[in-house]
Amino acid sequence: MAETKTVHSPLVTYFSMLSLLTLCPPFVILLWYTMVHADGSVCQTWDYLKQHGLQGFINIWPRPTAIAWKIIACYAAFEAALQLLLPGKEVKGPISPEGNRPVYKANGVAAYVVTLVTYLSLWWLWNVRHAASDWFGIFNPSIVYDNLGEIFSALIFGSLVFCVFLYIKGHLAPSSTDSGSSGNMIIDFYWGVELYPRIGKNFDIKVFTNCRFGMMSWAVLALTYCIKQYEQNGKVADSMLVNTILMLVYVTKFFWWEAGYWNTMDIAHDRAYNFFSPKSLILMVSFLVPFPMMGLGSWIYICWGCLVWVPSVYTSPGMYLVNHPVNLGLQLALYILAAGILSIYVNYDCDRQRQEFRRTDGKSFVWGRLPSKIVASYTTTSGQKKISLLLTSGCLIAFILDLQVGLSRHFTYLPEIMAAFFWTVPALFNHFLPYFYVIFLTILLFDRAKRDDDRCRSKYGKYWKLYCEKVRYRIVPGIY
Repeated sequence: MAETKTVHSPLVTYFSMLSLLTLCPPFVILLWYTMVHADGSVCQTWDYLKQHGLQGFINIWPRPTAIAWKIIACYAAFEAALQLLLPGKEVKGPISPEGNRPVYKANGVAAYVVTLVTYLSLWWLWNVRHAASDWFGIFNPSIVYDNLGEIFSALIFGSLVFCVFLYIKGHLAPSSTDSGSSGNMIIDFYWGVELYPRIGKNFDIKVFTNCRFGMMSWAVLALTYCIKQYEQNGKVADSMLVNTILMLVYVTKFFWWEAGYWNTMDIAHDRAYNFFSPKSLILMVSFLVPFPMMGLGSWIYICWGCLVWVPSVYTSPGMYLVNHPVNLGLQLALYILAAGILSIYVNYDCDRQRQEFRRTDGKSFVWGRLPSKIVASYTTTSGQKKISLLLTSGCLIAFILDLQVGLSRHFTYLPEIMAAFFWTVPALFNHFLPYFYVIFLTILLFDRAKRDDDRCRSKYGKYWKLYCEKVRYRIVPGIY
């Protein structure tokens, strides 16, 4: 059954949901407008809205066009076909509370390579069309940037329709017993009805929305912004190159590690939320409106967020750099690039250690040492006794410092935030808005760490208390 409890009173929950529905879509459009048409200046956009009022905002909002719908449809169909047709190793996810164990096809790296090669090939064919024939000029990636506002607008409305589809499907044709209704239609729509929604036996909707549409669009748009700057200026600024390379390295790391992602909270514990989890509604509202709210929750954007928020917000530093190239100089560019790649590697290595530790039942070496661990027992919802291992040491930095305990319980989040900063800092500090994603990510991960700690405390009890005594800090060693 779906969870029926909410963190806050029904009044606060409903207010948060309504606020989210009315604030997030306009924010995406305002973000795009400010980056592309207002030089990244929040003040300039604010002055325009003060002068023109609601009608000015209506004029800003681009209408979805046929071109926008065609681009989205072709991209979604292409990624869905790759997800279904490309070969891949069979990977089993964690056992669900109802005893189900989802099976995935790990072909993310292949889909990623095919997508980028195809996209760049289309651009190359477009550029050689005059030397060959007009037939080759099928598609120019710059068209995506030129229609970006219309694409975001279409995604906003199209994703809402998709959310309605998920709601109806979850009630009428759930894919597994890990589903159910809270008894409240509004809560169900936002909270989600299914844990592992699928179309047929093999098409996993979460994998599609989170990985193949959302994360893949991050890489595609990063390349798009780079291509657009080249076509506008005849060259690509070193700031754009650093931004694009770091984003592509990060997304490459994600698809290399995709099978591990299927064991995270997004997939294994959170239902296919149509917007954000009810707890995250409070956080979103508190971030987008100027008054504080307590009880901050998770930023889980399983459906609408992955289809709209990731392509728009996550890629926004590159969106800004298209029209605002910065000449960093070779030395500074290389320093930022190296720092960003190191951050991404440390983030990856932390996840790799954890996966290897679990795969070998704690018998793997971490940087040449057997890691310390806690053997924790817990009881499932069906009453079965299970054993789990809690890793209490590891990480490259801990090895360099010769530490015998872990730096923090969620240390992997720290280099992830640093990586986001390093692919944003090429924009320098003329405007605040390019750093919105860094701030957003920091709030997301700090809250996620708290939520994960709460879940583990409930699951492991005294063992988690012992674990926290050994690994005292949640994210930032010595501070938090």
